[in-house]
Amino acid sequence: MISQPSRHCTVELKALPSRIGQVRRIISAQLRYWHLDPLIDPAALGVTELLTNVHRHAQPDKMCTVDVELRPERVTVSVSDHDPRLPAVNHALPFDTCGRGLALIAAVSESWGIRPQGDTGKSIWFTLPASPAALALALRPVYGATTDGPFLGVAALGPGTGEHGRTAARSAVFG
Repeated sequence: MISQPSRHCTVELKALPSRIGQVRRIISAQLRYWHLDPLIDPAALGVTELLTNVHRHAQPDKMCTVDVELRPERVTVSVSDHDPRLPAVNHALPFDTCGRGLALIAAVSESWGIRPQGDTGKSIWFTLPASPAALALALRPVYGATTDGPFLGVAALGPGTGEHGRTAARSAVFG
């Protein structure tokens, strides 16, 4: 039994268009694991906007880190890159095809900001409110592939076998 599920997820990647969808799926899976399904869409939108900014603007490289952290009553998502230049919130015109990323993040999040890291880069973060009921679920004990869980008699069959003698499935998602 895992008594305290992990409250942090980190993904390091090169911000390429092909990787953005993968990161969205990772963030979605992590939020499902924490029982925070209502936050999936705003978190995916926010991380997509931030990774797109890294892809389009970051210099000298496109390497970045995405962090998702479950904190009391909120989830914090941040994207850090190696470009020390700080972005600006643009005021896009109705027919502009870009320039709305940070405004979208401000619209869907509880709060957001930028943390400069000297000459080595920056981190842009946003928070989403998590309901107390969802947090209570997220902190409950979780059963995984390394435990017997609530199923009686499984351990008696030996490691790696299920209740009917078949090989037990293993979880690929862990927190």
